[in-house]
Amino acid sequence: MKPVARTAVIGVGNEFRRDDGVGWAAIALLCERAARRPLPSGTELARCDGDPGRLITLWENTALTIVVDACFPRSGRPGRTHRWCVAPGESLYPASAGRQSTHGLGVADALCLAESLGRGPGRLIVYAVEGADRSLGTGLTPAVAAALPLLVRRIEEDAGRHGE
Repeated sequence: MKPVARTAVIGVGNEFRRDDGVGWAAIALLCERAARRPLPSGTELARCDGDPGRLITLWENTALTIVVDACFPRSGRPGRTHRWCVAPGESLYPASAGRQSTHGLGVADALCLAESLGRGPGRLIVYAVEGADRSLGTGLTPAVAAALPLLVRRIEEDAGRHGE
């Protein structure tokens, strides 16, 4: 199916698992900033718990999808942000189970499933923010919270550059 001219920005995570809530925090900050500086027309902001079916529904038929999620590598630097661009038909390589994501199936797995079903996004940009704490509780750790303003500016730039 041909993508429609719209952009989806999806924050993935769980706000009750500390740094795993960075995707949701990014969406909240984007909503606040959009009141002053609107995002390109047709941009939708959404939160998702990482369920592959919900992710596929949110990014299906988009021209551009930007996903923000936390990752937890063994020797991570909390707050460090990684950015990947995935063209239609390309895949991210799934990480080993449970190692870098708090989701049973991660974004890469959802993308593989979506592509096999013909329901992938047009263009996909993934931001993964290294976290320090995924224990029960609310609030981001200081290093992850400090990375949020720059992350949101980068998302706004991507949406403006690729979304229209």
